[in-house]
Amino acid sequence: MIAKRFLVLLIFSSLAFFPKELVSQKFNRSDTLRGTLLPERSWWNVIKYQIRITPSIEDKTVQGVVSIVYKELPRHKGIMQIDLQSPMKIDSVAYEQQARKFSSIDKNAWHIVLPERLEPKKRTSKNRYDTVHIYFSGKPREAIRAPWDGGWIWKKDDKGRPWVSLACQGLGASVWLPCKDHQSDEPELGMSLTVITPKELSVVANGRKTQENSFKNLKSTTWEVKNPINLYNIVPYIGHYTSFNDTLLGEKGKLDISYWVLDYNLSKAKLQFKQTKPMLRAFEYWFGPYPFYEDGYQLVESPHLGMEHQSAIAYGNQFQNGYMGRDLSGTGWGKKWDFILIHESGHEWYGNNITTKDIADLWVHESFTNYSETLYTEFMFGKQAGDEYVYGLRKNIRLDEPMVGAYGVNKSGSGSDIYYKGANMIHTIRQVMNNDDKFRKMLREMNRVFGKKPCTGQDIEHFITSYSEIDFSDFFDQYLRTTDIPVLHIDKKVADSTMTFYWSNCNDQFSIPIHLADSSKKFTFTPQKTATTIRLTKSEWEMIRPEAIEFKYYIKVKQSVN
Repeated sequence: MIAKRFLVLLIFSSLAFFPKELVSQKFNRSDTLRGTLLPERSWWNVIKYQIRITPSIEDKTVQGVVSIVYKELPRHKGIMQIDLQSPMKIDSVAYEQQARKFSSIDKNAWHIVLPERLEPKKRTSKNRYDTVHIYFSGKPREAIRAPWDGGWIWKKDDKGRPWVSLACQGLGASVWLPCKDHQSDEPELGMSLTVITPKELSVVANGRKTQENSFKNLKSTTWEVKNPINLYNIVPYIGHYTSFNDTLLGEKGKLDISYWVLDYNLSKAKLQFKQTKPMLRAFEYWFGPYPFYEDGYQLVESPHLGMEHQSAIAYGNQFQNGYMGRDLSGTGWGKKWDFILIHESGHEWYGNNITTKDIADLWVHESFTNYSETLYTEFMFGKQAGDEYVYGLRKNIRLDEPMVGAYGVNKSGSGSDIYYKGANMIHTIRQVMNNDDKFRKMLREMNRVFGKKPCTGQDIEHFITSYSEIDFSDFFDQYLRTTDIPVLHIDKKVADSTMTFYWSNCNDQFSIPIHLADSSKKFTFTPQKTATTIRLTKSEWEMIRPEAIEFKYYIKVKQSVN
């Protein structure tokens, strides 16, 4: 997911409380139907989605069928909630070769009546799952300013030819697809997507192309993903595409890389996309093996700026460095690489591999991915460059809302701060750990432990505390659940070379060590909410500089010298 500066800085287990700024917000039945696993969604677990659609470019409609392969969980009364947003509609439902009753219960939710069972069916090894077939049609919501408003994208390329795709993070895949539209239930065996188009158009989608058949003036193209996938990542790209390929000898062997661009952009892409393999090497170094070797890595030119569509990254940065040519950090480092290529690919590890169960914890996806920009910069240009880049991002922080959203209602936290504040929060964790090798191993282990099975934000918080052997619980409460940035007060007295220090603008238990160093010495002090006074050596006195502390830690420092 990407963030847009200035006018718009957003795109796109629970805790026992909401952040205080969210308590006054009003949520309705539709929010709960979408954001909560009510009984009608809880009794079944998705195994695979098999999707077949025919988009009509002329009238901007979509019709098709989705076969949802699922596993029953104990005790259900025969009602299945399916999410599908108006004006899309369900036309018919079939189960075990019989039509089933269905009804709309909300503008975005439907109930399907299935045979009631009080216990899971006894299964043979060949018949472990059930399948429901849902036929649907309609004119899905159109994205006018994709990817920020979400929906289907019906555009024309520079030659006036059809160019179609979609982007729906936050809005949800139910904007076009009947599904269980909840991040907690990714299909364990992936999905297949078959798209029927005019014969002259190419279709690109997630994973690998498994079949392509022509008949009369039409073409059927099927793509398949082997890995679990979050539904907002399922996307067709339709246009006059051409491709070129490469491979990376990565940590798990040979990784297939494919690039898909409009035919007239081939030469630009071959030059700009040279950044891909160094990026993959950098992220494998920091985060561990690319998560989806079975499905390959694809970079696909899209009719919008970009999105982290799993194994088929949407790219629309016009083959230039920076964010549409700009450096979001203002340091110069952000113009040395292609923002969309780097950022959206970082989501393969955070967002696609590690996925949170509730969008309230979207900070996990966006904070770590935003910090991946810093880690890439460091890998390519050195540690100082990375430090300067993440520090430069602070000017984009708004402190408008907490980073944790409201649970159970499909509500994320701050649209901007889950990016820039989140990256600086993680950078501060790194400073507190004061061990870059351990920090890198922690990121790799995080991807191993939580990959391909949705987790909660608290799972990530507890993991960091456990792995680092540092209690970050009050730290996370401060940075994730409030908009207050801790202030470190330092009062230095020249006469006796003492320093008095303490925290303000933070919770009572907040405390982190401040590690400082010069060319020959190191110095650590740990402020508390109550004042502490210590005597400083000459070198320690010289190391205590507000700008040096703020450069390393995302805090404010107020110093007086008497």
